[in-house]
Amino acid sequence: QVQLVESGGGSVQAGGSLRLSCAASGRTYSSNFMGWFRQAPGKEREGVAAIDTGGGTTYYADSVKGRFTISQDNAKNILYLEMNSLKPEDTAMYYCAAGKLRFWNMPTILAPYEYNIWGQGTQVTVSS
Repeated sequence: QVQLVESGGGSVQAGGSLRLSCAASGRTYSSNFMGWFRQAPGKEREGVAAIDTGGGTTYYADSVKGRFTISQDNAKNILYLEMNSLKPEDTAMYYCAAGKLRFWNMPTILAPYEYNIWGQGTQVTVSS
């Protein structure tokens, strides 16, 4: 079983940057995608970015494209999310997740229901 632990959240002003990390342990080979998701109070969880762990292809939600970058360090089993030009609407709990996806197409790749292993989340707060 894969275990995921996020870190790196915090409070920043609009325009600032944060880097989230997700340390993976266990049978990571059982998943072919890892992703970052977020959930704001009163809203549904949404996909932010995902990466094909074998080939490294990345996928982004339109709302973060050009501002966020997902990457992985395979040697350390760490997933990152570099977030730049943060906006107040980026405020949410951010979750790391892993899954074994059968279909590699958007928007499926960013659909939370496709991922079965989740971390506990890390809070990101962006003030205006």
